[in-house]
Amino acid sequence: MAHPKRRQSKTRTRKRRTHDKAVAPTLAVCPNCGAFHIYHTVCPTCGYYRGKVAIVKEAAV
Repeated sequence: MAHPKRRQSKTRTRKRRTHDKAVAPTLAVCPNCGAFHIYHTVCPTCGYYRGKVAIVKEAAV
């Protein structure tokens, strides 16, 4: 592994790390039930994806 000859300053380290942050996922509204879900995933409420039943959800008792 490479070993640095000089110490990196705090400013230089922080400039490099400016893009290392968590990003909130983009949410979409389900056209079937109106609940929010993550893009390109099955709706956790009703089980629909792109207008078709992807998983069968049972009614809560």
